[in-house]
Amino acid sequence: MNSLRSTLGTWMSAAALLASGAAAVAADGVTDTTIRFGMSSPLSGPTGAYGRQMKEGIEAGFARVNAAGGVHGRRLELVALDDGYETGPAVANANRLVQQERVVALMGFYGSSPTEAVLPVLDASGVPLIGTISGAEALRKPVNRHMFHLRASYGDETAAIVKNLTTVGIQRVAVLYQDDGFGQAGLKGVTDALAAHKLSPVAAASVPRNSVDVAPAVAAIAKSNPQAVVMVTLYRPTAEFIKQMRKAGSAPFFVALSPVGTDQLIAELGPENTRGIQVSQVIPYPWADKLEVVREYKQALTAHAKGASYSYYGLEGYLNARLVVAALERAGPNLSRERLMAALRSGPFNLDGYRVNFAPGSNSGSSYVEISVVGTNGRILN
Repeated sequence: MNSLRSTLGTWMSAAALLASGAAAVAADGVTDTTIRFGMSSPLSGPTGAYGRQMKEGIEAGFARVNAAGGVHGRRLELVALDDGYETGPAVANANRLVQQERVVALMGFYGSSPTEAVLPVLDASGVPLIGTISGAEALRKPVNRHMFHLRASYGDETAAIVKNLTTVGIQRVAVLYQDDGFGQAGLKGVTDALAAHKLSPVAAASVPRNSVDVAPAVAAIAKSNPQAVVMVTLYRPTAEFIKQMRKAGSAPFFVALSPVGTDQLIAELGPENTRGIQVSQVIPYPWADKLEVVREYKQALTAHAKGASYSYYGLEGYLNARLVVAALERAGPNLSRERLMAALRSGPFNLDGYRVNFAPGSNSGSSYVEISVVGTNGRILN
């Protein structure tokens, strides 16, 4: 009897040890056959197109890798949750992804204010966030060791915009900005960039987030008689602002930052009404064939989601997936969150034409910016 008890005790201890080991692996988002990632973005509502395109790009990238056998024999999974571009739901989603979905990392989070609110979740759990749709300096300085940005900062974007404007003699620049972390970061970027040229904004006016109530901003900015207006807003308030400015008889150059979503702006405002509008872009032109990664993205998206349109947000999602895959390959088969973060910091990544490098003391992987302009029939030119 004592021998039987001893044997049973040994078996129970072994079973408990195996169970705890399996739980530890699951808690890190990794099993023998899968690696799970989590995403929170707007998938519905006025900004839902942004999140849906980015999700399609990530899934297309994962599907391409899974079809070839995955990474070190493991398939990649994405759990995508809708936060409606609101801070509270973004934090709740991050907690759910970490605690219930047991993801190895987060990726593709959208918006400055929602992402900044998620930082305590990263610090408490040790889960990295790879690829944020935000250029806010508040997410870059001080450097958070769990955060890895794929795109350039708003400072990079606004410096390029102001340089472009001043090169052609424009000095009277006004700013329309969204009244949240995104808009305030963009306003600061424009102000700092103008100061480098010994200039300052002739007017600055805001619009509430998820609102198209731009009438007060139109009145304030039109009164200042600007030569150009830099718009740190998303596509619906941007389109409404341009309509009302023209109706008020004001016709400056209109320039938007990349989060506006150029194709969404064209669809909202109409192809001819968008002609001549400039947009800073932090992702390569997704309709050309010059870069191998863009050709690959288009093939992968067509295979994954037939009928889906190419877009900047879709390509950014695909690049996010490519970066994750490259880091997983470097991290090796014995994957953990710490090994994944170490791999991300281990040196430059050339994603077939788009380069990412997290230098020591920085979590910004790229400073790539180019200025595009909308041509005839709503065609985006770069």
